[in-house]
Amino acid sequence: MILFPAIDLKGGQCVRLIKGDMAQATVFNTDPADQARQFAAAGAEWLHLVDLDGAFAGAPVNEAAVEGILDATALPVQLGGGIRDIARIEAWLKKGVARVILGTVALKNPDLVKQACRTFPGKITVGIDAKGGKVAVEGWAETSELTALDLARRFEDAGVTAIIYTDIDRDGLLQGVNVSATAELAASLAIPVIASGGVSSLDDIHALLGALPASQKGGGGIVGVISGRAIYDGRLDLKEALQLLRERV
Repeated sequence: MILFPAIDLKGGQCVRLIKGDMAQATVFNTDPADQARQFAAAGAEWLHLVDLDGAFAGAPVNEAAVEGILDATALPVQLGGGIRDIARIEAWLKKGVARVILGTVALKNPDLVKQACRTFPGKITVGIDAKGGKVAVEGWAETSELTALDLARRFEDAGVTAIIYTDIDRDGLLQGVNVSATAELAASLAIPVIASGGVSSLDDIHALLGALPASQKGGGGIVGVISGRAIYDGRLDLKEALQLLRERV
């Protein structure tokens, strides 16, 4: 299982939100590139980046900050937020992004996701964010009537590298990751799942590891976990968590 430290970008700064509310943003570092270097020094193997402004605007906004991170570290980066056409996907991949995360467009234009998977094999991840069990898009400002599993199943044979599943009701609250819902989703899909939302301590990592056998019954299993606020707050020691995961390989 891979631990992805999260860098959420708003106004060129590294922030964390509470339940996706842009009005409840806490700035943790004014220099995202510096934050990326800190994560690399701690031993991280990947970075998870989200252009929060871009998610609301429907187009990239924090391009300079993302480019600064790409220049600052050799770590592979997965990036989401405002990426909604093939040209933008290609542009980010050419700039050095390892994987692009498609969220809103996955709901509103699933054919584009499938086209992207064919054009850029191994480079496309789908982000599915759920509020009250239903998929939310447009920076979590709009909720659909579709469940996370219903949406994920649309991409079973498309070539998506992973589904990033976020429980919005827990995001940024440090109340614990939704292990049961994540494991259930992973067990129901051939596509691997990355857990996100609510990670509060090393206990959550242990809980996800404990759910691995159940999550892998006929499915792709849980292959990663994203953490942001818990790392910044010091509730989750990044080095300790990474060591735990290496020991379980």
